[in-house]
Amino acid sequence: MKKSLRLLAPVAALGVIGLLPGVAIAQTSGASYQAQLDALNGSGASGTVTLQLTGDQATITEKVSGLAASFMNAPYPHVQHIHGGGMGQCPTAAADKNGDGVVNVKEGAPSYGGIQTTLSTSGDTSPTAGTELKIAPSGGSFTYNRTITLDAATLASVKGGTAVVVVHGLDPASLSAQAQGEMSEIVPSLPLAATSPAVCGVLQASQMSTIPSGAADTGNGSSGGVSTELLAVGTGALAVAAVGGVAVARRRRTEG
Repeated sequence: MKKSLRLLAPVAALGVIGLLPGVAIAQTSGASYQAQLDALNGSGASGTVTLQLTGDQATITEKVSGLAASFMNAPYPHVQHIHGGGMGQCPTAAADKNGDGVVNVKEGAPSYGGIQTTLSTSGDTSPTAGTELKIAPSGGSFTYNRTITLDAATLASVKGGTAVVVVHGLDPASLSAQAQGEMSEIVPSLPLAATSPAVCGVLQASQMSTIPSGAADTGNGSSGGVSTELLAVGTGALAVAAVGGVAVARRRRTEG
């Protein structure tokens, strides 16, 4: 073996060994989930949510814009939750059973399930706080960031891919004449618009927190994930390096 090749074998092995600790960190640093929030009931709003999960601790970062900005001359309170126990979907207009032009909370529930965690700005995060306006983010646009403890039911929904983030609160003026005259089916003291869903998105595992499956993509230059194929290549490279080392040793004994 030429001198240059003798040097390359251990260098390749060091490169792979240097990669392996990074893989271990990626697999043990927690899981990440994300959702694209799309408009419901013609709200025109949208947003994004990321949920970083370590054990039962969830750090939630959310950005929402395009919501109704004010209600009764005050910033509009938008109650929001992680729903679960349903089909893990956001409802379509077909869920509007009474034909008033609004998919209300109960009509949407078969799709996204009941309230499992309230994404409040402070204090209680249980379903009990689900309609507490004083601890809801408010205004037409908001950024939400909070670390909270998830209960067993919410954890199961998040890990099972059936957790759905829903933000409530519509502009009353955007509702049909029939719906403008209706009261909330869950809080009768409030108008229907106040509790009806405005944006919705299903939390899905981020590619950053999982080892991708399928064939290795060598064309896009991405370094976001480490595939099982790459691990196999690394293992093969170590084997090749080891074989090369043995060959060099035998060659040296022969030459000696």
